[in-house]
Amino acid sequence: MDTIGMATAMEKTTRFDDLPVGCVAHVLALTSPRDICRCAAVSPSFRDAAESDTVWERFLPADYLAILLRSGSGRSPSPSSKKEAYLRLSDSGVLVIDSSDTAVWLARGSGAKCVALPARKLSLPWDDGEFSWRWTPHPLSRFPEVAQLVGCTGLDIYGRLPASALTPATDYAAYLVFGVADEGHRGLSFPDQETTVAVGGRAASSHSVCLCPDEGEARKFRGVAHADGVRRPERRDDGWSEMEMGRLRVDETVAAEEEVVVSFEVLGWYPKRGLVVEAVEFRPL
Repeated sequence: MDTIGMATAMEKTTRFDDLPVGCVAHVLALTSPRDICRCAAVSPSFRDAAESDTVWERFLPADYLAILLRSGSGRSPSPSSKKEAYLRLSDSGVLVIDSSDTAVWLARGSGAKCVALPARKLSLPWDDGEFSWRWTPHPLSRFPEVAQLVGCTGLDIYGRLPASALTPATDYAAYLVFGVADEGHRGLSFPDQETTVAVGGRAASSHSVCLCPDEGEARKFRGVAHADGVRRPERRDDGWSEMEMGRLRVDETVAAEEEVVVSFEVLGWYPKRGLVVEAVEFRPL
C-alpha cells in the first residue's frame, strides 16, 4: 500500500472518541457501577457518558423513587439525575427507612438491593413471658429500638422477607447483627447453636455457629472445647458484630410471593441472657 493509501485508511478508522455519547453510554450500562467510575477517570468521552441517565437507570430498582420518598435522610426526595439517585441509595451512611422501619439500600459496587430487618420485624421467643426481652434505644443502632435478652431458656429467632424484596439472579448472604449487654451475657458461649436459611420453603443452607466464643466456659459446661467447623462472628466497623447465617439465591424458580426465611437457634434449655439483637441483614456477595 502506498503512502496515500495508508493515509486514507487511517482517516477511515473510527476512534473511540468519535462514537456518540449515547453509544458509549449504552456500552457502559453493560458493565457495573464500579467499572463505570473507573472508566470515567480514563478519558473525557467516558466521563460524559458516565453521567448519562441511560447508564444509571440500569442499576436502579424499579421502585427507587418510592424508596427515596420513604427516606429518613432528611434530603429532598427528588434527585436531579439517575446517578444522584443511585449514589443516595448506595451511600452506606444514609439508610432508607420505611414506615415499618425496614432499611433498604444499594450495594455500591453492583446496585443490588440490601435489606435490614430490625429486631421489631423479627420473631423472638416469649417462653418466659413478655419480660424475656427489653426494648431499648441503642446509640449504635440505625433503628429506634433494639431487643435485649433479659432472660429465657429456649432461644430461637426467625426473620421473614418476601423474595421480591431482593434483586433477582443475585447471590446473597444473611447476617445476624448483634451485640452483648454491658452487664455481660450467659448461655451464648457454646457451639450448639444453628442457623438456617430457606427460600420458598426449601432449605438453602444450615450451619453450626457460636455468637460469643469462650473456650473456658465451653469446657466448664460441656467438658470439651469448641468443635471444628463452627462459625464465629466478625466485628463490624460500626461497633456491632455479625454472624453469617447462610447464603441464598433468588432465581427464576422462586416465585415473587414466596418468602426467604432465616433462623437462629440455641439448642439446649438452659438460662440465657445478655444478647442484644439489632437486625438481620441481607447483602449481595
